[in-house]
Amino acid sequence: MAIKKVWVEDGCISCGLCEEVAEDIFEIDDVSEVKEGADLAGNEDEIKEAAEGCPVEVIKFEEE
Repeated sequence: MAIKKVWVEDGCISCGLCEEVAEDIFEIDDVSEVKEGADLAGNEDEIKEAAEGCPVEVIKFEEE
């Protein structure tokens, strides 16, 4: 199943793990955000790894 949507819920602690794992998808300003226009299909493994590794479990994704 392909990932069609990725988002970060409230509660991000800006630890940097998601940006380290999936730098093409996430960027941290004050908190983590999904980059606009990011290639979700080409980074599915990284998105899943970031979501699974998030210490506060705020990275979410939706599959088709």
